[in-house]
Amino acid sequence: MALLFIWRRAHGDGLVIIQERVAGLTEGALAKFVTRARRAAGLRGAVSVLVTSSRELQALNYRFRGKNKPTDVLSFPAMPGLMRSFAGDVAISAEIAARNARQLGHTVAEEIRILTLHAVLHLAGYDHELDHGEMERKEARLRKALGLPAGLIERRGRTGGGKGLSAKRKSKASGRVRTPVVSPSAKSRMASRATRASR
Repeated sequence: MALLFIWRRAHGDGLVIIQERVAGLTEGALAKFVTRARRAAGLRGAVSVLVTSSRELQALNYRFRGKNKPTDVLSFPAMPGLMRSFAGDVAISAEIAARNARQLGHTVAEEIRILTLHAVLHLAGYDHELDHGEMERKEARLRKALGLPAGLIERRGRTGGGKGLSAKRKSKASGRVRTPVVSPSAKSRMASRATRASR
């Protein structure tokens, strides 16, 4: 995804690719939301978003986290120093988003935006598994400001804890969770794991 971002850099703040169509959501509309979410979160640098199949999310989850199951959203913060104007990548399962939306009574497009906001906060360095509710409070404020229904942490009743460190690397300089940028050509070469954005 990072290589595609470089190619499209002149066209805006980031790249959005919707491989699995979502009713009521276009790449342009999601790109505008990503910009709003990124600015609201105080995240510098562009964000690329891929809305794809559960099969692709399962492959990414296995490759970068060693978990052979699909998941709703993954975030991949940019490697420090790689590209100053790039914050990271986000991958979202359209199928799991659709299932969540049905269960929670909102649209799939809203669910994609909820997942995007959650991942953007991870890219900004927040980690709900370690921060004793800081990310949950931030997400709740931003969700309201952006007009979104219940956020991921809020609806699952999580506020922190000590799990998940083995799947993440902390930058000594910033204390933020960092993982490599994913590009199609680099997937097989990368050994570090992705930040799981919601579970």
